[in-house]
Amino acid sequence: VQLQASGGGLVQAGGSLRLSCAASGRTFSRYAMGWFRQVPGKEREFVASLSRSSRTYYADSVKGRFTISGDNAENTVYLEMNSLKPEDTAVYYCAAKSDLRWPATYSYEYDYWGQGTLVTVSS
Repeated sequence: VQLQASGGGLVQAGGSLRLSCAASGRTFSRYAMGWFRQVPGKEREFVASLSRSSRTYYADSVKGRFTISGDNAENTVYLEMNSLKPEDTAVYYCAAKSDLRWPATYSYEYDYWGQGTLVTVSS
């Protein structure tokens, strides 16, 4: 499956953004999906995951502010980000995994990755 992330940009602290990850190739519904983020010099960090049965799981740092969702008809997964903070600044990556391990918070669990989209939150 090929993944294309989009929706990043510059936003002020307290603002909102919605990231999209469009999947092509195999049926989107066969995969669990995840969002990760990375700051230069740091390891890639788990943000949120969405199972094939629509369970969700979030990093503590984004719980209550971010929402992951999927649209099987559009083959797209979204990350709605509200109340953004400067520390949310990072390149955000979407990923897909075909096995059933849950809640899938480790990057090595994922088989496919999108190219990343930059989110910058100004103070």
